[in-house]
Amino acid sequence: MAERIHLTIGKLLEKTAEHAPEHEAVVYPDRGLRYTYLEFDRLCRHTAKGLMALGIQKGEHIAIWASNTPEWLTAQFAAAKIGAVLVTVNTNYQSAELEYVLKQSDATTLILMESYRDTSYIDILYELLPELKDSKPGRLTSGRLPFLKHIIVLGKARHPGMHLWDDMLEKAASVGEKELEERMDSLCEHDVINMQYTSGTTGFPKGVMLTHYNLVNNAANIAECMNLTAQDRMCIPVPFFHCFGCVLGNLACVSAGATMVPVQEFRPKEVLRAVEAEKCTALHGVPTMFIAEINDEDFASYDLSSLRTGIMAGSNCPTEVMKAVMDNMGITEITIAYGQTESSPVITQTRVNDSLKRRVETVGRALPDIEVKIIDPDTLQEVERGRQGELCTRGYHVMKGYYKNPQATAAVIDDDGFLHTGDLAVMDDDGYCRITGRLKDMIIRGGENIYPREIEEFLYRHPKILDVQVVGVPDETFGEEVSAWVRLKSGECATAEELREYCKGKIARYKVPRYIAFVDEFPMTASGKVQKFRLREQALKAFKLS
Repeated sequence: MAERIHLTIGKLLEKTAEHAPEHEAVVYPDRGLRYTYLEFDRLCRHTAKGLMALGIQKGEHIAIWASNTPEWLTAQFAAAKIGAVLVTVNTNYQSAELEYVLKQSDATTLILMESYRDTSYIDILYELLPELKDSKPGRLTSGRLPFLKHIIVLGKARHPGMHLWDDMLEKAASVGEKELEERMDSLCEHDVINMQYTSGTTGFPKGVMLTHYNLVNNAANIAECMNLTAQDRMCIPVPFFHCFGCVLGNLACVSAGATMVPVQEFRPKEVLRAVEAEKCTALHGVPTMFIAEINDEDFASYDLSSLRTGIMAGSNCPTEVMKAVMDNMGITEITIAYGQTESSPVITQTRVNDSLKRRVETVGRALPDIEVKIIDPDTLQEVERGRQGELCTRGYHVMKGYYKNPQATAAVIDDDGFLHTGDLAVMDDDGYCRITGRLKDMIIRGGENIYPREIEEFLYRHPKILDVQVVGVPDETFGEEVSAWVRLKSGECATAEELREYCKGKIARYKVPRYIAFVDEFPMTASGKVQKFRLREQALKAFKLS
């Protein structure tokens, strides 16, 4: 990226629509929905006016609880046009988690779908807010959630106390174009516009405050690393509520003028169908998604020859999966991106012309205008190249902070403006980083430091293993022991002893898992990250540990 972009998200979309009005912006192949950039920008403006008609002010918090629906995508840009902060809610949340996010975020508005998978969001909301049934839409008064006023439901059936999405759109006529323009012109690029809640892999979610400036520039850098252009069509099956979907997907496309081809809810066949039908050139996913796509029973019948680029991120990217994505799916220019919500989210990324070795063994190098250093976690001093330490980063991408949590903010952003990621990494002489684990994931067994990533990569070579996660569990003698949670390939059988035997003589004895469990799935966040703290909890019960 030659220079920083000084535009709000709303103005970025407007600029792209002016530049290529007739170019396709959004395609939902499963429902025959297509918008050009001009049509999509007009829809977002109309929706923005509808939100203004409800009385939503600049700086108000709008929560959205839905999968990758067209309305989610529209809300992302409409809210940005009026300066309302979009609070993204995890689709897997239940009652207590929803209450926590709505309360902690001070959301005045909730946009939600009626149900997701086997969970009725409507029932959860009435359980949480019984007074909603007797409220007029937009006039909710709740002691439990005092800020919440508006509930907007995506659907056609009416529910007491709630607006329909179409009701809100109808109100847009009462707001003039000039009024919307004045609102848009009043916004600042450094305003907080998005609040992502950390995905809960290490504990209770915190509201990460991200600005237009954070997100627009990060998205443009990501697109550049992928060589994304207006000629590209990106299939986006990763959830919008996570930065992977709404920044690496939606915003990266808008910054490059590429076409967005969202998949509402991840199913391998839906993704493969969408890629084939729309001749997608780019595909995003976490490793588990790519594994599921490649292992789909009908995989060979799909024409994926249009694929060129994409991003694999969100959790460790095993070498064998990466090779299969390049060889079997033809995504020869696939990139790896690494970061976290607090960094908008990408810190480092591989480039499309990087060697295969770099693309499978590292998470790339820093994006333009981003500083990365590796420090000793004890002394906080920068270590020499090739030595392991904590990865820290500074630049335009670092969050404004955690909402209403200055103590937690100060714990991760130091006085020099460096964000401490909590991730352990090694940087080579060319600035390429290899993530070796998390500070909290590190297992200390009898004084020996063990990094789960190393054992996972080794076990992944076993021909019967589809996926594996390694976590530390308590041990009276050594302090901690190694446990491995294993998913086998379809039709395969294995024993714990067989896997231990496989390790012998190949990795140090203290790294060989003492405890091995075979599972069908891992506890995951909706964004595809494995919740290792949940695996530790399961280990205590499964292995009868204190």
